[in-house]
Amino acid sequence: MEFFTQGFLLQASLILALGAQNLFLIDIGTKKKNHYLAAAICSVCDMALILLAVLGVSGMLVKTVEFKVGIGLLGASFLLYYAVMKLIDSVRGVKEAQENKKFALSRRIVILTTLSFTLLNPHVYIDAFFLIGGYSTRFDLVQDRFLFGLGAGVFSIVWFYFLVTFSSKFSHILTKEKNLRLSSLATAIVLGYLAHKLGSESVTEFIQLMS
Repeated sequence: MEFFTQGFLLQASLILALGAQNLFLIDIGTKKKNHYLAAAICSVCDMALILLAVLGVSGMLVKTVEFKVGIGLLGASFLLYYAVMKLIDSVRGVKEAQENKKFALSRRIVILTTLSFTLLNPHVYIDAFFLIGGYSTRFDLVQDRFLFGLGAGVFSIVWFYFLVTFSSKFSHILTKEKNLRLSSLATAIVLGYLAHKLGSESVTEFIQLMS
């Protein structure tokens, strides 16, 4: 139980920050369509990456500069695109956003968007393989590392389902005209900043790789 708790708490410290994935889950939760599917995909991906990390598959990918640069550039492009979409939402408001809701939240679109937010971010791999995987190396026994990883993965599941449940429960507040415009604008700003930061880091690494 001690190892499980350590993993649970470590993941809590990593995942509670206001990141792109959390903002996406809050946003999709307010729409009350396929939001639990999104939470499930995030949970499965996180659990899989964490268990791969603690069971020894740590660092092979994130140590490859080409992988980091490629994922970083793809992730930055995706975040920038989504930031622009949220900026448009902040301008057009609730009515037009609701008119496009059916297409935007089809099962296929939700799956692809969730996978993009989850996997097109090199920091996801760094958190899983370097931080969680690296921390787990202090435990000698495989079963202890497994329990540690399980604890981290369980927190991810709890957190993702909490986000979509909370946002869907209070969607009547979050989707009011003024609140929706403000939240869409705030999301656009944060995602735009993250896209710029991720893109800059990736371009810098690409230049260093080519020099």
